[in-house]
Amino acid sequence: MGFMLIALPDLPITAVLPQVAASLKDRGAAVLVAPPGTGKTTVVPLALADTTEGRIVVAEPRRVAARAAARRMASLLGQQVGEDVGFTVRGERRVSARTRIEVVTTGVLVRRLHRDPDLSGTAAVILDECHERHLDTDLALAFLIEVRQALRPELTLLATSATAESQRLSAILGNAPVVEADAALFPIDVRWCPPPQPVTPPHGLRVDPRLLDHIAATVRRALTDGDGDVLAFLPGAREIDIVAGHLRGLGVDVVPLHGRQPAAVQDAALRPSASRRVVLATAVAESSLTVPGVRAVVDAGLSRVPRMDHNRGLGTLVTVPVSRAGAQQRAGRAGREAPGRVYRCWSAAQHERLPAQPEPEIAAADLTGFALDLALWGHPDGSGLALPDSPPAGALQAAVSTLRALGAVDADGRVTARGRSLAGAGLHPRLARALLDGAAVMGAQRAAEIVALLDADRGSDDVVAAWRRARGERDGAWLSEVRRLKSAVSAAAPPPLLSPLPDDLAAGLVVGLAYPERVARAREAGSRAYLMAGGTAAELHGGSSLAGTTWLAVADADRAPGARTARIRSAAPLDEDTAREAAATLLATATEIGWIDGDVVARRVDRLGAITLVERRITDPDPKLVQEALREGLRREGLGLLTWSRSAVELRQRLAFAHAALGEPWPDVSDAALTSASLVEWLPLGRARRRADLGAIDVAGALRSLLPWQVAGRLDEVAPERLPVPSGSKIRVDYSDPAAPVLAVKLQETFGWQNAPRLAEGRVPARLHLLSPAGRPLAVTSDLASFWVNVYPQVRGEMRGRYPRHPWPEDPTAAEPTRRLNPRTR
Repeated sequence: MGFMLIALPDLPITAVLPQVAASLKDRGAAVLVAPPGTGKTTVVPLALADTTEGRIVVAEPRRVAARAAARRMASLLGQQVGEDVGFTVRGERRVSARTRIEVVTTGVLVRRLHRDPDLSGTAAVILDECHERHLDTDLALAFLIEVRQALRPELTLLATSATAESQRLSAILGNAPVVEADAALFPIDVRWCPPPQPVTPPHGLRVDPRLLDHIAATVRRALTDGDGDVLAFLPGAREIDIVAGHLRGLGVDVVPLHGRQPAAVQDAALRPSASRRVVLATAVAESSLTVPGVRAVVDAGLSRVPRMDHNRGLGTLVTVPVSRAGAQQRAGRAGREAPGRVYRCWSAAQHERLPAQPEPEIAAADLTGFALDLALWGHPDGSGLALPDSPPAGALQAAVSTLRALGAVDADGRVTARGRSLAGAGLHPRLARALLDGAAVMGAQRAAEIVALLDADRGSDDVVAAWRRARGERDGAWLSEVRRLKSAVSAAAPPPLLSPLPDDLAAGLVVGLAYPERVARAREAGSRAYLMAGGTAAELHGGSSLAGTTWLAVADADRAPGARTARIRSAAPLDEDTAREAAATLLATATEIGWIDGDVVARRVDRLGAITLVERRITDPDPKLVQEALREGLRREGLGLLTWSRSAVELRQRLAFAHAALGEPWPDVSDAALTSASLVEWLPLGRARRRADLGAIDVAGALRSLLPWQVAGRLDEVAPERLPVPSGSKIRVDYSDPAAPVLAVKLQETFGWQNAPRLAEGRVPARLHLLSPAGRPLAVTSDLASFWVNVYPQVRGEMRGRYPRHPWPEDPTAAEPTRRLNPRTR
């Protein structure tokens, strides 16, 4: 069945259409690389439909692109959407029995593959914009490859890309042929326009206001430099609103275009206008779309991408520099209809440092929905699928853990009946759980309204206020999604047992059901600081209307790199009972006997995750557990908790010397050894019950118990406490340094010694600190014989005049040792 085209556009893609058709006929799969403006999105499906029996499905990464592509193809046929060309996106379907080309989002295609892996009635699938590497695009590609291998080898598959990463796609498709189209028809003048003053790099969702001022100024410049409309790329809806405010009064229409708008508003921005316009767009306009009338593009050079902090369970959007491929895509919007200009708000040198390609979503995004899709497909870990990139192991494990907590998969990762119900809602699994379980408490209407609000990310810090505002505004897109979600509830859940929850608590319950680990309690009454059940500290911003609320269910939070706390961006109030209900899976009662905050604590605690609800003291704790807690305290805080008498310190030093000199079986008494598991062997805790009791333990006696029987009686021989010297004195040995015990003795008391005494079975000479009659150091030596010969004569010459009443013999080895003075001469 052929199409009678009213007007086939003269676009570069036309030249390669025969090659595309031949490659698909020969191999069944191909890769088409075509830059923006070549017509790959709209002309190729029409050409294939002219030679293909059966329906052609075209998958686009975004709803606005799917609707625009269907509308463009229908106009080329002189028809309305829903005749030969239709579309299906979440919440909207315009097809008929005669539809030959159906444009869908990649998410819709993935859902369809789960329901009907054969894709009955479909002859060909075109996956558009594969280079963008969205999760759904990667999944759809992998699923379709498996369908062609196992079920439908005749299914035609064409993967298209606007950038040159063609060989990788070709390899994934089994070395499929690659067809390349020429560049866009019209030239583009690239102008580098960095801000005149340095601006702060983006941080999380924050963009420096000075950059937004500069973008507005650059838009005004683009309007004066030439004719035509201006398309400006900004990272998000908030930045669009700010720049729109700066452009008031220019005498042109300022038109926003972003993913949170109703479909009718988005579609209006893509229609020609009689008046001159400035279209302020997010990445929705980066590919697959032609914004008519555009002759100039102003590019902020920023993108907003999903990121997941798996340690804290916080998924959010962050602002990052655009890739070079993305910048090329954006620039191409200016040259679709005539020669154009692109104003890049960065320098040529900065451009060279940009990443070549955008990071694939699979590398950093929340993989919970992705993991559920893998489980539904029968590949819980993704192995065996032709995914362009494997999911990070840690991120996939965190996602599977979340699915188990939701009851969506079993212990082996296989999807459960509940998992299929959650998937049927067409939402992130967390939101699907909140919808179904919330509807069972408060009814489908209220649950659907709140979930539709959360899914749309309305950008309000107070979910309840945003809910009331949505009800008042009667937004068409929101109402349409509410109807869809109510229908999903009817298909999956029994009639509810209605609870009389007020709206405030109903919103909090739904948010808490979606994110139980984000149920949070204020650290102090009236505080802006909160602790989430998952253990993350968080704060409300200064002007939040939620300040002072004791319990919150946090819908959205982010944490800047290096920040100690997360910032609460959106939340709903709770009371404790509703918090317990929302996060019931985190409720636990534990008996804790341990070393906590510097002492033994024995208590019974009710917790909601990391939040302590009730704490009760245990008056008769198990003595064994108490003793283990005391040992844990010693391990954490060290042996300083004990009372170290002088005798205990010296005994430990002597034992350390014996171990260092002779090794086993002399015990190791280092901190590491004494605070290890051997604590149970040497330290008798007796009736000790708390920190203070540790000070009463006989440490010296405990140390002696470490000596094995074969050496217990030899300590005074190996490491004597005192050593006799020739004068008859018994001098205490200092074992502070186990490698070199010190004997500090007055020089006159050593007369007659030929050599220094030796310890540890004669293996270690004592280090002699030889002192003057006044007790001041004269020399340090372990080789006394050498000292008498080489050093003593000099010492004698210096000291005998200073201490004339003390003996300073010429031959100290033959002299009488003494502790006394010479008799006074009269």
